[in-house]
Order: sequence, then C-alpha cells, then structure tokens
Amino acid sequence: MVNQTLANPDNEPREVFPVPSERQMKWQETEFYAFFHYGMNTYTGLEWGNGDEDNNTFAPTQKPDPEQWLRLCKKGGMKGGIAVVKHHDGFCLWPTETTDHHCQNSGNAYAKQTNIPRDFADAARKLGMKYGFYISPWDRNSAYYGTDKYVTDVFLRQCFELSQYGTDQFEMWFDGANGGTGYYGGAGGSRSIDANYYYDIPNLRDSVHRVCPDIILWGVGGEARWCGTESGYTNETTWSMGYGLSGNENEWKWLPSESDAKATSGGWFYHDGETTKDSETLFKMYLETVGRNATLILNFPPNKAGRLTTADSTQLCALGQKLSQRLGNDLAPLADVTASTTRSGGKYNATCLTDGDKNTYWATDDGVTTATITLTWNQPQTIHYVMLQEFIRKGQRVKGFTIETTDDGLTWTRRADNIQTTTIGYKRIIPLNGSTSASYDNGYSVKAMRIRITDSRACPLLHTISVF
Repeated sequence: MVNQTLANPDNEPREVFPVPSERQMKWQETEFYAFFHYGMNTYTGLEWGNGDEDNNTFAPTQKPDPEQWLRLCKKGGMKGGIAVVKHHDGFCLWPTETTDHHCQNSGNAYAKQTNIPRDFADAARKLGMKYGFYISPWDRNSAYYGTDKYVTDVFLRQCFELSQYGTDQFEMWFDGANGGTGYYGGAGGSRSIDANYYYDIPNLRDSVHRVCPDIILWGVGGEARWCGTESGYTNETTWSMGYGLSGNENEWKWLPSESDAKATSGGWFYHDGETTKDSETLFKMYLETVGRNATLILNFPPNKAGRLTTADSTQLCALGQKLSQRLGNDLAPLADVTASTTRSGGKYNATCLTDGDKNTYWATDDGVTTATITLTWNQPQTIHYVMLQEFIRKGQRVKGFTIETTDDGLTWTRRADNIQTTTIGYKRIIPLNGSTSASYDNGYSVKAMRIRITDSRACPLLHTISVF
C-alpha cells in the first residue's frame, strides 16, 4: 500500500495577487495612529524652515514630553504614533553625528535634555503602542544636499541612527519633497534631484529591514502610498494596489493607502491661536479613512512647551468615547449567521464571520463570485453601522456588495444605497443611513440583515462581519 498525501487537503483558496507582506499586514492592523510635528518650526512659526535657523531658536519652555503626546492619543483610540524628528530645515531632534544642526547644540537648558527618538520610543513601549519616525529626505541646511555625499554621509546615516532607537518600529515616514531653495551650508540657491534614484531607496530599505524587520518605509520607500489628500478622507472605492485615492485593481504591487490629516485649524506645526477640530469631525475622518480600507495618521502638533494642548486633550478623550460607544459593542455574535454557499473543506463556514478570530474566514468555491450572508437575531436590534473585513492575506477580491435589513423578516430594504458599496479590503465601515457627516442617528430596528456579494475578482473571503 502506498500512502498518498493530498496537495491541498483543506481545499484552501489560492492567492489572488498581489498580496501583502507580513510587515504590511502588521502596519494595516495598526489602523489609526498619530502624527506629531514638532521641531524648529514650532518656534519660528514656519511650516517649511529654510535651514538657516540658529540652533538657539529651538527653545522649549519645558522639557518636551512624548509620553504625554502618546498617552492622550491612546485615549483617542489610536494604536501608535509617528514623531517628526527632522523636517526640511534639517534640524534634528536627537544628538546626531551627521550635522551640528541639532537640538542639543541649542543654549536652551531643556533643549540640551531633548532626545525625541529615545523618549518617544521609551514612552510607546511603556504604553503598549506602536511607534516610528518621520525623517525628511530633503535637507535645506546641508551643504551636501544634491551630491552623493549627502546620501551616504548624511541621509542614510541618519536613518541608520534612528533605527538604533528600537528594532520594533512600525513605520519610517519619508516626505515626497525633492528639493528647491535652501540655505545649503551658506551657498544658498536651488537644488533638485530625482527622488526615484537619488536616495538609494532599495539599499535603504534592505538596510533598515535588517535592523527593524516590521518597519514600513512610507512614501518614497515604496511600501505604502499616500491616498492623495491631506483632509482625512479617501474614496469609497479603495484598492490596496495602485496609487491615489482609489488605487487600481489591475496593478501588480501591493501598496496600501494611508491618509494624513490635521486635527487642528493651522498647519502641521503648532501655531499660536489655532484651534482643535471637534471630535465629531475627527470621527467622520475615521469613517472616511479607516472605514474605507486606508489607515489614518492624524496630526496633533505639540506646543512650545513640548506638549499637546488642553483643547487637544478634550477632543481626543471625546473621540475615544465616540469610538467606544459607536463601534465598541458588536451585535453580530448574537445573531444566527448563514450563507447561501460555502466552500467545501469544512473550514470555511459562515460562523467564521462572527467567531472573533481574524485567521478564520468564510469562503465560496472557486469560480463562485456571488453569495448572500444573512444574520438573524431572536429580538430586534437597533443598529447604525456594518463593518466588513476581507482575508487580505490572500489578496483583495470583492468588487461589489449591498446591505439590506428587515424589521419583520418579510420586507427587505436596501441601506446606504447612496454609498459606493464596491471594495471592502482590510476594513470597510458602512453607516446604514448613508451619511458619514451625521452617521449616528436613531438607527434602524433590525430583525435580520442580508449582505450580498455581487461581484468579486475571485471567490470572496471574509473573516469578520461586525454590526454596531
């Protein structure tokens, strides 16, 4: 007798390429995190410094407190943060060996104690949050910018220095600015480069990954994309491949979308007199980014004392309460869940959708690209939102779906029919009333709900349905 081993005993679906790397998966799962623009511009009132600022201009009125930044943002529902440690002016917020233009060369006593990468990383670990750093590739201070020496002796070395503050970093953020006028060591003038080649990104990416295996190099690093706006939204149709707001289902490279947005009325850096956007506006941003298959990096700029303001604290706490109240009590596990079709193999039943396990999923057989999933409750439930998540480790698939509800089990009504219910991806949150501006109203009394998959690139795979 010859024992035979089946090649695919569980009938596991094949990947639909492209698919995310493990580090891209971990990055996507961070979902919502903070941006902290702090540095020389905080004290000059500029957004883009020229690079000729006196080191003594960096003069905190207290010792900067990154733990306060992260603690407040954690209350706001965020899982991590990115600290700006070098902007276009070239001023570094750590004692780097690559330039004299850094914080500890200021005559200010608090500046001499400042090391933002060190303190930020320590605070993140203490609070159980993810962390990373923004470092501008463009340097308006360096005399070497535009030459090979800048890349090898300044930029790559600075990135390596930052990687030494922790191997557990999740993102290194590179702005797309590629030159222009500047101080450039006193030479002045204008310098421009081709960012596709100048920064030696393949070498940088490999070098950083050797030290920080889970880090995503955003922007010119080529592992995640800018959604194309700085207003806290992306399109209702969003693919995790391609570029811009919607991406492109036919692109070959996995390039998930990140939306960067300002939580204040001014610029990216702190400015006297600015106000903080209210928590309802911030919640709307969340629905229009995280709820549309993107991540959201929301900027809260520390003030001249190196702290977030009282107004920031108030709105962050209110935002965290809204996220918890509106998206924190999942009613789906209380429902009986069935599907019109289920993949053979015994592992892909509809119950996987409500078991709380992101590694189990419902699927259809190969070639079956439409299906209906029904959730039924013993007693009517008042609901406002539906959240869907694909098993994207095997690729993004769904191209169309609809949501219907009934309060009596007989008459079905389509919900959110003014929304493009096309892509799902990592996460899609649908306000059933069709509005992200006034999404939390009286809700709908629902006895049962139907989610119809109407089109898919291949057999659909969903790991979670949540109802709130």
